[in-house]
This record gives sequence, structure tokens and C-alpha cells, in this order.
Amino acid sequence: MNTHQRSIQASIDPAKLDRLAEVAVKVGLRLERGQNLFLTAPAAALPLVRRIADHAYRAGAGLVTPILSDEEITLSRFRNAPDEGFDRAPGWLYEGVAKAFSENTARLAIVGDNPMLLSNEDATKVARANKANSLAYQPALEKITGFDINWNIVAYPGASWAKQVFPDDAEEVAVAKLAAAIFAASRVDSDDPIGAWEAHNAALKKRTEWLNGKRFRALHYSGPGTDLTIGLADGHEWQGGASTAKNGIVCNPNIPTEEVFTTPHSRRVEGHVSSTKPLSYQGTLIDEISVRFEEGRIVEAKAARGEAVLAKVLETDEGARRLGEVALVPHSSPISASGILFFNTLFDENASCHIALGQCYSKCFLGGAKLTPEQIAAQGGNKSLIHIDWMIGSDRIDIDGIAEDGSRTPVFRKGEWA
Repeated sequence: MNTHQRSIQASIDPAKLDRLAEVAVKVGLRLERGQNLFLTAPAAALPLVRRIADHAYRAGAGLVTPILSDEEITLSRFRNAPDEGFDRAPGWLYEGVAKAFSENTARLAIVGDNPMLLSNEDATKVARANKANSLAYQPALEKITGFDINWNIVAYPGASWAKQVFPDDAEEVAVAKLAAAIFAASRVDSDDPIGAWEAHNAALKKRTEWLNGKRFRALHYSGPGTDLTIGLADGHEWQGGASTAKNGIVCNPNIPTEEVFTTPHSRRVEGHVSSTKPLSYQGTLIDEISVRFEEGRIVEAKAARGEAVLAKVLETDEGARRLGEVALVPHSSPISASGILFFNTLFDENASCHIALGQCYSKCFLGGAKLTPEQIAAQGGNKSLIHIDWMIGSDRIDIDGIAEDGSRTPVFRKGEWA
């Protein structure tokens, strides 16, 4: 490690980084004794990878298997690889990962790469590589979206990501600022982060219990550029915070998280909606999105920036134009209050109410663990190669819950729980 790398490392609080690792293992995964762990991370996040492995083995992990990616190697592919290589993906690896998941291996992903890494590369090659990867990843992804196993995502303040978020600061300062923001959002800047997560999970559970008790047929959103009715899937169930995977382990898939979410009905969405924050997708910033739905399908889509990329996303497959998730987040959430645009969905989706194009989560159905894909589709669940969240909430958005008899109940007023 050179002097520059050492100074960057020194700008990340080691005690809080260790707490984040502990929270990832004990709250995010609730790793069980004897359980194996499959872990992916950018090479820059090695300090966090080492701490997570340490806490995992202390918790009784059978075997921790890390796989690291590297920004320079990724860029090398786009600049030097032959054209035909962009339709390839390591299917053999994902088949092995799916097999590991079927044998109850836990999954942990660390995010921390530069979100705009591929912004200057050939957009067609990026799209081809993403599609090839999505297709090859399906066997493993189905185990994740089906919530077969306990899984978790956490973040590490990589230098290239930090400079995107804080472009006017020196690298060490940018990393320190991003680290502080990640630690605060992940609730590890307190002396008892595990206790803080218990309290937060309890608060989110109260929200889901209220919504599940109401059994709304639809949600109606109104505000600037938005008049949208989202039908909810038949037999939908609201989730939030800690959830029970099919293997019986209660885990927190996302750290941080501020949302409660469920499955919309893929054929019952009507009206128009505008994004309230930019979407950072595969190295492109897509901003000021405006779409119109008819019978659940996007029939018109515009964006002030990144419109061509949005159009390519919508062409991925039939399910790409339909919704797979609807999530409620108060405008006053800590991530929103920070005023930081993270360029990373794990954080930005927790700043605002959002919707997701593409694949639904089977766990967001009553008895979802026992439903077949055909039953999920019949009840309105969407299927797609993609799952892309984008933000539609603000302090100017009102949301009403619509019951079976058409009566309305205020859910959000001016971006806050009513």
C-alpha cells in the first residue's frame, strides 16, 4: 500500500468500519453457525471484506468465499476486448452460485465502485454486456428474489465513488465525508448499533402491520407531474426492515433501509408519474423521467437526460415496462435529510418513495414461499430480467390508499406518513 492509499484508509474511522462489518453479519445476515458465506466486493473494499470475514468466522461461519472485482479490469474489457465478447457472461460461475444458494449458503454484496465508471464507454457494448450478465445470472437471482436464503447488501466508501459524490473535495476529504454518510445511514455511528437496528426494525414493522391491516386495493399518488394509480397485487403483503427468508433466518437484506414495500399488480397501473431524483444506472445518469402507464404498461417514456438509455432498458423484455415493486419512504428519512445524492440505489431509494421497473419479489405475497411462478403471475406479480428502482417521492406528494369499496384513506401528506 502506497502513502496515498494509506492516507485514504486513515480517513475512514476503523471502529465504525468494524461496527459496519459486525452489523452486516449479525443484523444484515444473522449468519447461523455452520453456514457458508458467498461475498462479492470491489477490490477497494478489501478492508471491509477482511473485517466481515473476521466477524463471520467468529459467528461460526463454515466457509467464507470472497470474489473481488476491479474498476481497471472492467475498463480494460470495454477498451480492448473483441466485439463478440460483449455477449458473454460467466454462466458457469452463476450456476455454481445458484447451487451454493440451494445448499443454504448466505449471500453478502459490498457496493462501492464508481457509479459512473462506464459513462464514457460505448453504450451499446454496456447494454449488451448487462443483458448477457442478466441472462446468465438468472439461476442465482431467482434464489435472491425468491428470498430462498438470507442475504444482505452494505456499502464501502471507495475513493472513485466518493469523488463522484463530493467532486469539489480532495480525495481524502471526499472519502471521509462519504464514510461518515454511510456510517450514519447504516446506524453504526452509535455506541449500540445492534440495539439501534432493533428499534428501527420495530418501527418499520408497525408501518407494515398497519398497511397489511388496511388491505388496500390500490394507491393513488398526486403531486407536480404526477397523477398515478398503482393497483396492488392480489394477496400482496407489505414488508420492511427485517424479513424471514425461506430458510427460516430473519435478516435485513438492505443496510441501510428506510422503506416499506410490496408488489404492485403488473396489469393495473394507470396514469403518469415524474421522477423526483436522478437515477444512476450502469454509468449513466437518467434525470427528469416522465412516464405514462396504460393497463400496467409504460406506453410513453421521456427523460431530460439519458433518454436513450431509458429506452434500451424498457426494451429488455416484456416485463421491463411494468412495475415489480412499490415502496413508501418519508421525505424526512435520514438519507433524504442528509441532502446527499449518492448515485447509488441502495442509498438514494431510501431518500424517497419509489417504484421499480421489472422483477417482483415473491416474498411480498401472503404465503409467497409456497406460490408457484404461475400463481404469482396470476395474482399480478411481474417477471423480468431487470429490477430498477427510481424515485417518485418528495415533500409535495400525497398518497391515498383505495379500499375495495372505493373509499380513501390518507397514507402520505406532503411526503410524510399521514
